[in-house]
Amino acid sequence: MTAAPPGPAARPPIPVLLYHAVRDDPPAWIAEFTVSPRRFAAHLDAVVASGRTPVTIGALADHFAGRAPLPARPVVLTFDDGFADLPGRTADALAARGLPATAYLTTGALAPGGRSLLPPAPMMTLDQAQLLEQYGMEVGAHTVSHPQLDTLGPRALRGELADSKAALEDALGHRVAHLAYPHGYNSGAVRRAARAAGYETAVAVRHALSSDTDDAYRIARLIVRCGHTAADVEAWMRGTGARTAPFRDSAATVGWRLCRRARAAARGPVFAG
Repeated sequence: MTAAPPGPAARPPIPVLLYHAVRDDPPAWIAEFTVSPRRFAAHLDAVVASGRTPVTIGALADHFAGRAPLPARPVVLTFDDGFADLPGRTADALAARGLPATAYLTTGALAPGGRSLLPPAPMMTLDQAQLLEQYGMEVGAHTVSHPQLDTLGPRALRGELADSKAALEDALGHRVAHLAYPHGYNSGAVRRAARAAGYETAVAVRHALSSDTDDAYRIARLIVRCGHTAADVEAWMRGTGARTAPFRDSAATVGWRLCRRARAAARGPVFAG
């Protein structure tokens, strides 16, 4: 019996890194997910040394839609919320190395008197979204108030997705096509709502490597914590150190979602963090 010819070589896993603040003195609530500027520089140097090609989430969108191929070994850098360091020294560090990135902004936290569940922290302003683009960053939405989206009713969910998108489009003067679920919380209903709202992609967390067969509305990211070193980043660049998406939610994840929904039903919208 003749053996079947080998199929096409599988593409290596795609690291999509998730950063929050980059500073030495973060507020306590975000400290676990903050890296120092010195450590951040070491991370970026590890990305550059890996030989991977840095791309934005938009490049993944083009791949998933069949519009354009991905480079052989891509890597994506993302930033959530819109902390004050982003349009300054963080953007400078990226630009100095020629690294594009995608920034997801929580619009209610960036305007005076805005509606936000985020605890107090130094934040950029919505007007500075244009500055991020001048640095070469892609801008996406991260909802208005940063709630646990999978605990919201349909009307509140639509508002969080549509209103944040509209605010950014008004600030930037063009379409915003990409979304990040706060703390990665999502469900089938949330993913369908993201598509209906006009987003082309949505990123979760999952602390996993993505892949070219990942779900465009649940792209896996590797959440960077304060203790992650350049060696951790080097492992991710090799495609090791974490599992690779897509994969099904665990029973624990499903159970935790049900628990959070019950709590939100009793108390109202809950901060995702």
